[in-house]
Amino acid sequence: QVQLVESGGGLVQPGGSLKLSCSASGLRSTIYTMAWYRQAPGQQRELVAQITNGNFTKYADSVKGRFTISRSDYTVYLEIDSLKPEDTARYYCSIGAGAYWGQGIQVTVSS
Repeated sequence: QVQLVESGGGLVQPGGSLKLSCSASGLRSTIYTMAWYRQAPGQQRELVAQITNGNFTKYADSVKGRFTISRSDYTVYLEIDSLKPEDTARYYCSIGAGAYWGQGIQVTVSS
């Protein structure tokens, strides 16, 4: 059974930084694209960043230059710098183009 567990969220002031982690268990291979999505209240879930098993990355325009996705074995990370209030959302990790999802973790940016 594949399980994804996110960690590292919380309340941060504008301009601050966070590093989210998502650890996967139950996978038989690292040949998966890993990704982070987010969903703000009343909004659709959106792709924030993704990374292939060859470490090719893709970012949403709204986060380019501030978010960095990386991976190591069965863990995917999302480093977030220069946080803005509009980054407030529940962040989800996903593996295999949406085949598996974590429960999500809240990131709130507020002074």
